[in-house]
Amino acid sequence: MTSEDRSRWIALYVLCAGVLMIVLDVTIVNVALPSIQDDLGFTNASLAWVVNAYLIAFGGLLLLAGRLGDLIGRRTIFLAGLAVFTGASLLCGLAQSEGMLVAARFVQGIGGAMTSAVVLGMIVTMFSEPREQAKAIGVYAFVASAGGSVGLLLGGVITQAISWHWIFFVNVPIGIATAIYTRRLLDRDAGIGLDKGADVPGAVLITGALMLGVYTIVKPAAEDGWGATSTLALGAVSLALLIGFVVREAAARTPLVPLRIFRSRNVAGANLIQVLSVAGMFGVFFLGSLYLERVLHYSALEIGLAFLPVTLVMGTLSVRYSEQLVMRFGARTCLFPGLGMIALALVYFTRAPVDGNYVTDILPVMVLLGAGAGTCFPALMTLAMSGATPADAGLASGLVNTSAQAGGALGLAILATLSSSRTDHLLADGSSHAAALTGGYHVSFWIAAALIVACIVVGLVVVEAPEKAAAHVAEEHGELACETA
Repeated sequence: MTSEDRSRWIALYVLCAGVLMIVLDVTIVNVALPSIQDDLGFTNASLAWVVNAYLIAFGGLLLLAGRLGDLIGRRTIFLAGLAVFTGASLLCGLAQSEGMLVAARFVQGIGGAMTSAVVLGMIVTMFSEPREQAKAIGVYAFVASAGGSVGLLLGGVITQAISWHWIFFVNVPIGIATAIYTRRLLDRDAGIGLDKGADVPGAVLITGALMLGVYTIVKPAAEDGWGATSTLALGAVSLALLIGFVVREAAARTPLVPLRIFRSRNVAGANLIQVLSVAGMFGVFFLGSLYLERVLHYSALEIGLAFLPVTLVMGTLSVRYSEQLVMRFGARTCLFPGLGMIALALVYFTRAPVDGNYVTDILPVMVLLGAGAGTCFPALMTLAMSGATPADAGLASGLVNTSAQAGGALGLAILATLSSSRTDHLLADGSSHAAALTGGYHVSFWIAAALIVACIVVGLVVVEAPEKAAAHVAEEHGELACETA
């Protein structure tokens, strides 16, 4: 390996360290919520805003941040995001009131969006050779997917051993070190220029639509129900803003998001699969944690350890074998067995009993989830980026992350609502509390499995082999060059 190759791989690990810090933050906070509530005096209703404030900013700004990376330079956006996230983390750790913590979490979400949105675009630009790119994307996919389960474990350890403040303080040295090595190892990229997409009205419309959409899912939909007047009204406004954005982009001379990116079947199909698959898996991670806590009475640390096999199996496949699998069988082919294992895991989880045993009832689920995610998510990232031109790599990267956030929020809201409704129905019929909870979780696991089956259908019907997608991208790139000339 040459010194240049070594520097590129070290740069990849530095980028992934930044991503891991942000991915960890989502689940590590969930574990610490009871301690935060006791210390700062949050009510049950206001406590949710420790998570929601972050999700609204993060989900709302991913697409805009990704496109800004294309326009003014992805390295610039990444470093700015690191600075914002690290500074906000320090404020979160120092927070002594509800308002200060929630405000700092919102700012943290802005930094997280800026950092996360451009990473995948930077990776596919650094690693253009197919075999290297497949391996690099495997590393990224592992970090982005497995970080959540690692967060459960670290959150329990840090909160119990020190205090909840330190789940935020640990981000500060990591963020500073990541920024130093990023400046040292990654060359500055100029971007294509703001004149190629400085569409302020479009930016306002898409950011407003996404932020309001995430707010609608995490607040009125989750608390009042999907048929509530507030949910329908806010959802209608969010949809109207989104339609206005599409109309604006179709007419703008320099659109923020060129609609041509959606001509690619792989971009459209991979993002739809991302929404559906993350909706299923994120909801199950959350409700599976509740099953372990409320039914099997696991502690926070035990829950983290219970999910550890997901991380280990996923890491082994993503980092060690995903590149070999993608190069030998193709990304599209690898997608289906991975999704199949995830669906099988979710179906198996529907039989988890009230007195479940970890080895027989939980461990097989964790191993199948890890194996499935480790096989299909690197392939999915490859497919999503194979349909984007070099000028749109940051946009495609932000779009994939936006799809994941939208899927996670939507899946959690839907699965949690339906699970709760089933539990209430079983309690009314005279079931014990544990049996009613378990029955509610079973419903959510069945629905999650159905979402994964829908992913398989989308993959079969919409997604094409990366080689064919690459040919379409080359053709598109040639057309753009002719238009520019």
